[in-house]
Amino acid sequence: MLHNKFWLWLMVCLFSICLPMVTISLPAYAAVDPYVTRFLRVTEPIPLKMDATESTRLFSAEDLSIGKALFEKSCLNCHVGGNTLPDPTVPLSLTALQGATPRRDNINALVTYLRQPMIYDGTEETLVCRQVSESWFPTPMVENIAGFILRAAQSAPDWGTETFQN
Repeated sequence: MLHNKFWLWLMVCLFSICLPMVTISLPAYAAVDPYVTRFLRVTEPIPLKMDATESTRLFSAEDLSIGKALFEKSCLNCHVGGNTLPDPTVPLSLTALQGATPRRDNINALVTYLRQPMIYDGTEETLVCRQVSESWFPTPMVENIAGFILRAAQSAPDWGTETFQN
């Protein structure tokens, strides 16, 4: 009987020590999407504008790959290739992002837009683009989406254009 209690005690001790070690996970490393390296030309972290004051934050190829995956999952139905299917006059090109009121050519402005979408001139909310709440996507995820959109607008061939080159 004493022998069984010892083994039971030992198993409880080991379980209580090992369980936390098993549940603590290492950071997940996202695979880099080939589109990010080839068309966005990102292999090392790049600075992207955070706000109108020209402050920047570094975005890695992994961050932009996560942003691309989230964009494909949640935005691609309306924004194929950076175009806006419900309103083709308002693409996601850099020129269009800069021409919006307020401008949407930095990370914080895009995050603000995604949290509360406004029409292009900023006078009222739009019903075309769905609101991305904090409970749906936390800020770091929305920043990755914004980083992907901004970098694609800066460097992806034909992003947000009416025609595609061969």
